[in-house]
Amino acid sequence: MSTRNNNSICKKRLIALDTETTGINKDSRVHYHGHRIIEIGAVEIINRKRTGNNFHVYIKPDCNIHPDAIKIHGITNEFLMNKPKYHDIHQEFLAFIKDTELIAHNAPFDIGFINQEFSMLNKKIGKITDYCKVTDTLAIAKKTPNIPAKKNLDSLAKHYNINISSRVLHGALLDAEILADVYLAMTGGQTSLNFKFSDSKKKQLMKTNDTKKRTLKILFATSNEIEEHEKRLTFLKKSGNCLWI
Repeated sequence: MSTRNNNSICKKRLIALDTETTGINKDSRVHYHGHRIIEIGAVEIINRKRTGNNFHVYIKPDCNIHPDAIKIHGITNEFLMNKPKYHDIHQEFLAFIKDTELIAHNAPFDIGFINQEFSMLNKKIGKITDYCKVTDTLAIAKKTPNIPAKKNLDSLAKHYNINISSRVLHGALLDAEILADVYLAMTGGQTSLNFKFSDSKKKQLMKTNDTKKRTLKILFATSNEIEEHEKRLTFLKKSGNCLWI
């Protein structure tokens, strides 16, 4: 593989994404029907590190926020009164995620809402998968061993010792930051050491590391050696060539 290809892989942009919405339709197979996106948070990852280059926006929907949703994210209709509508931020958002790998937890939820916004704006825009690859961390979690039974973002963050103490309510940007850390932890390779040895190998290692049975011989300098050492130090001091005297 060429150096150029290696560099392109290292510099590949990943975007951890989260959205907040006016609610969810529980009476229809289409969860986004009758609801809109009100917040988008997107966090850039390059070389397996968060870069600090984020996209964050609040969006004014054309419908009221369901009270149950407000309890989750705390965003009210009044707060969004003077915020831009989706068509105002579409180009900037699309430019930020285009040609990236989009990371989302329970991706069908967020992707469904985003595709609806695309369609409502212009059906010719297509779907988000026309612009970037989508990776679902929930799907990864289901295939990863030793993961908690509950595989929501909170549970995974706690499992990987990610600090979420500042998370009182859900928020798209904060959740995207937590998601980025969870994704990096999930895909970072070995997270614990679990060496298995045979009984004979264990006994050999225990014998090798048994320092209590060892005695170290202490050798003291003779009087002649001490005298010669002092003479050498005196000489070095007078010559001015010794930096530590």
